[in-house]
Amino acid sequence: MAESFLTCGVDEAGRGPLAGPVCAAAVMLDDANPIEGLADSKKLTERQRDAFAVIIRERALAWAVAYAEVGEIDRLNILQATLLAMRRAVLALSIQPQLVLVDGLFCPATGIPSQAIVKGDSKIAAISAASILAKTSRDALMIELHERYPQYGFADHKGYPTAAHLVALHQYGVSVAHRKSFRPVRELLFPVPAAGRGGEERL
Repeated sequence: MAESFLTCGVDEAGRGPLAGPVCAAAVMLDDANPIEGLADSKKLTERQRDAFAVIIRERALAWAVAYAEVGEIDRLNILQATLLAMRRAVLALSIQPQLVLVDGLFCPATGIPSQAIVKGDSKIAAISAASILAKTSRDALMIELHERYPQYGFADHKGYPTAAHLVALHQYGVSVAHRKSFRPVRELLFPVPAAGRGGEERL
């Protein structure tokens, strides 16, 4: 990989939750203005992520955040919706990269040379930066959703299937913010008799 290449890192947040969109970020770092200490967002505290997010937005050559909404997740499946959000983020960059480095196993179809890197968020600074922007942006959106649907506790669990979230789902039912194709939500909407369960299950 030539150093002169304009490279962007891409990562997502929110594949596993039962509610809310999946978020992707694309970041092109500036070699002349490096950011020390970047790491996978999951290895940072919330305070550290928030601080890095500000710095990344200030110092990056370009950055973009994009989403695939709940309806798209239910229609496409979570993998394809994630790739859609990633594609939107890359294409929204103010500078077109020459190489796209993506955390994970799959690359979005952008028309730009791309490489998927397993655990890339721990190996490539630009992917680490993207993981931070994706996580902080999605968390902020889930806090906004909490204001609309406080009974579910989105501000605390960000839509992930915690025990408290599952209890709230059973108590209050399914909201428009929930992913109806995900099993715990789907089974509330379309109960299956115990004797009829079986076959492949999809999260």
